[in-house]
Amino acid sequence: MRLKKKLPEDRTLEQLKNHYEVEKAIARRVKNSTREERAALYPRIYEEIFEKVPDHPRLKARESATEIDGGRGPGLCPGVHFRREGSSLDARGEAKLRLVKKYLKKSGAYAEFGPGDCRFASAVAPFVEHAYALDISEQRSKALKTAENFSLILYDGYRLDLKDGSIDVVFSDQLIEHLLPEDVEFHFALARRILRDGGVYILSTPHAFFGPHDISGYFSDAPEGLHFKEWTYSEIAKISKRLGYSFRHGFMRRGEGYRRVPLGYFLLMETLLRHLPVKPRGRRFLSRFFLPRHLVMVAGK
Repeated sequence: MRLKKKLPEDRTLEQLKNHYEVEKAIARRVKNSTREERAALYPRIYEEIFEKVPDHPRLKARESATEIDGGRGPGLCPGVHFRREGSSLDARGEAKLRLVKKYLKKSGAYAEFGPGDCRFASAVAPFVEHAYALDISEQRSKALKTAENFSLILYDGYRLDLKDGSIDVVFSDQLIEHLLPEDVEFHFALARRILRDGGVYILSTPHAFFGPHDISGYFSDAPEGLHFKEWTYSEIAKISKRLGYSFRHGFMRRGEGYRRVPLGYFLLMETLLRHLPVKPRGRRFLSRFFLPRHLVMVAGK
């Protein structure tokens, strides 16, 4: 099995192979399951991976008091990011908070899908009336102190106990790539259902042109682990338009924040790059000059 990129300093080839095979096996089970079966399967995925992959980067990050995991899902972590002194968030988390805060209001409600350790959702809580973290399993750090206006809601990925039109800002980071494509449209519909009129869904996900971003990136040119599909701006724009989202904006990371960029720019760049007669490695190289590695979009209701 030949490596497609450099071996990380803290993991051996055998450890990577084990991680890869574990995720591929779980991915096959998920792909072959019905929606009812997935509702029971999803909450157990994290536990199984961490049990079979004891060297998983997310487990290492949990054990550190000064580092946090840059990833959200159980796939390959994009790196460990150091927190700034006096902050519970890393630099990327602070940049995301600056973006999200533009849409928050003190009397409003915030809901985050796939909050992981809940650090980011907890950081948002002081800026809203109530912050909800929506996840399929309990993953928050035991050391994390949360405010009275913070709630963690565990659900099966489909049935969510939140009132229609009760949320002002929905957020997800590195979530939809962990959903089967057939479930992604359902997820967008669910997010829109709980949004108030005028509310927004802010999402971030690894851009497909730079992938695969999960563990299979070491061995394959396509996602084979628990990134069931990696997405582009054009694909998400089509889904959100079909489901009735009223507007869509793209964003690109600039310095310590995010700059709004016309969605048309991303759609044009993706079209041009998609049709270049180059191999995946060549497209990844060229894309870095025109597109962000992490797709960030805001869609409004």
